[in-house]
Amino acid sequence: MGKHPLLSEKELEEGLSGLTGWKVEEEGKWIARKRLFPSFMEAIAFVNQVAAIAEDRNHHPFIGIDYRRVTIRLTTWHSGGLTALDIESAKDYDRLP
Repeated sequence: MGKHPLLSEKELEEGLSGLTGWKVEEEGKWIARKRLFPSFMEAIAFVNQVAAIAEDRNHHPFIGIDYRRVTIRLTTWHSGGLTALDIESAKDYDRLP
């Protein structure tokens, strides 16, 4: 995977405007979203769907699981911050049930 250009503040703001619940963390190095599910098994099913998308894209998020709460954090390591890959991944994760 080649290096992807970092998003400008305006590009990041525009990208986040179409997303649900994503927050910028660590001065623009990450975006993150927390979701609460009705059961542990539904949380795990969601994580499995995220994992499949991440594998297809070869762009893997940090995933935290705390019983029914799942936290997804995105950054593009090889670029040193947020890129279009992160926004595209967040959009895909937002489409999941």
